[in-house]
Amino acid sequence: MVQYADTPLDLSFAALSDATRRGIIDQLGRGDASITSLADRFQMTLTGMKKHVQVLERAGLVITQKVGRVRSCKLGKRGLAAEAEWIEAHRKLFEARFDALDEIISELKQEESDGSAR
Repeated sequence: MVQYADTPLDLSFAALSDATRRGIIDQLGRGDASITSLADRFQMTLTGMKKHVQVLERAGLVITQKVGRVRSCKLGKRGLAAEAEWIEAHRKLFEARFDALDEIISELKQEESDGSAR
């Protein structure tokens, strides 16, 4: 198995690959929340939620702060601009390849119809 360095992009995509973590990001987009309230919302144990939050925190997508006995979470400051840029570049690449394939198919259909018209 190939091992890659943990770049911010790798960490973000790994963090966002899980539906629960994407849900946490959605929830924190509505407002800050404690780990306890997130655990309740997602019907999981505190330990499970802490692990999800740690993955998001390592990726820089979430920031946690402990005040007294409560650890609160909020969205990180870095956002997802680099990830969106990477996705857009690859979307354009795929789009160009599909456009080229459409062109080849159109040419083949035209050749076929020209050959059958004779």
